Amino acid sequence: MPLPFLTADRAFDASAEDIALPFDDHDSWRRPYRPGPWRVAAAATLLLLASYVLIAGMIIAFAGALPGAAACLGLALVVILCALRMLRVGAWVSRHGVRRVGFFITTTVPWNRVTAVRTVQQPVKWLGFPRTVQGQALIVVRLGGEAVPPLLTDSNADFLGRSEAFDRAADTIEAWDDEYRLS
Repeated sequence: MPLPFLTADRAFDASAEDIALPFDDHDSWRRPYRPGPWRVAAAATLLLLASYVLIAGMIIAFAGALPGAAACLGLALVVILCALRMLRVGAWVSRHGVRRVGFFITTTVPWNRVTAVRTVQQPVKWLGFPRTVQGQALIVVRLGGEAVPPLLTDSNADFLGRSEAFDRAADTIEAWDDEYRLS
């Protein structure tokens, strides 16, 4: 019995690999792109670390040192929360505005306070590290000219090495801006 979806010569569901996510409910906050491989790999590594810490905590608990086991459990919970927060980082849009979710700070700008959303060439951080490289950034220009960190960059954990995905995400957010800023 042939099972073509398991063979190496044909990719299973290759057409759905890197398409934009659908938006059914425009009132809820949605990320208009998929999390990138660097972000997912970092979160998976943190979850793997948390599993080792939980196993160590279980071994410590069976040995009878409950305060040490509780410390391991607390550390594992912190690592799991960091991994989940890392997956939430990015740009989110809804009918209400555009939101830049950072690891510690979330900034929301309503569409009526946005002057423009555009892609610019500027120095951008490479994977969030202090090192900067020349790249593209999607920025929000607020009323009054208030500074907002870039929503997306082509060198962050979602788009490093995926310039087509960056262009598609930037175009999608600009389309949301065109639709809701003027209404």
